Amino acid sequence: MIVIDIGGTAIKFGVLTKDGELLYHDSKPTEAHQGGMALVQKILDICDELSETWEVSGIAISTAGQIDSTNGLVVHATDTIPGYTGIPIAQLVSEHAGLPVSVENDVNCTAIGEHWKGAAKGYDDFICVTIGTGIGGALFMNGKLYTGTNFSAGEFGHINLYKDGKPCTCGNNGCYERYASSAALAELVAESTGNKKSLPDFFQLVREENASSVNIFESWVDDLTTGLQSLVHIFNPELIVIGGGITAQGDLLLNAIESSLYDKLMPNHRKKLSIKLAENDNKANLLGAAKHFMDKYE
Repeated sequence: MIVIDIGGTAIKFGVLTKDGELLYHDSKPTEAHQGGMALVQKILDICDELSETWEVSGIAISTAGQIDSTNGLVVHATDTIPGYTGIPIAQLVSEHAGLPVSVENDVNCTAIGEHWKGAAKGYDDFICVTIGTGIGGALFMNGKLYTGTNFSAGEFGHINLYKDGKPCTCGNNGCYERYASSAALAELVAESTGNKKSLPDFFQLVREENASSVNIFESWVDDLTTGLQSLVHIFNPELIVIGGGITAQGDLLLNAIESSLYDKLMPNHRKKLSIKLAENDNKANLLGAAKHFMDKYE
């Protein structure tokens, strides 16, 4: 099947078998500023290109935004992709390609992918938190993805962390992602040091035990785990999966999260809690989209 992951900066796509083997993959710039319908045209072009070379049975799409996965409709999207809200992606792509199409939110696809073939395999109750420009979330309960009444569950990034805090793109102030995302860390580094270091350079200083860098990192981790504390106390999961590009920092990140979070939890909530980094990197959303397609149509 064709698998597509629509992100804010890049569209990843490929061809995947029912066993989860990625036979081919590539990417193109999203150019989100061009708007929702221009983005749909890019998806149609990708499907045409892949169909010329590969015999496929369907199209599985992972995308940013709140998604009605039953009907393949964008319920809500931010202005990052202007005019994206309300677009019936599944219908448009299916009518063009003559194939069944599934559409699901990107972080939900991360969780589905990790549950199928990754860090969450064998777990029934877990939360997935992706750390990037913002913070995304997904929730598995009793072995099933929980999407909420209007397909909008998992907006972890908009938990209020600080009353009257920094303004957020959602219109509120003090949201979790304004303090605990990768973008927030980069902002904190720039504010504290007076210059814009890349995060890999910053983390190298942390590994070298540079005092000011360690202090910045610990402050950021404290905000990150304060949000996780609330999520754990509400949902009592057996696992937290941390995703996003920042997981490239490996044990440095994982150990810091574990040390900080466990100190904040009530005893019964930390008793059986595990924390893992996502295992599928950029492939998780493609895997999750494929599994969502198979669960929907097969």
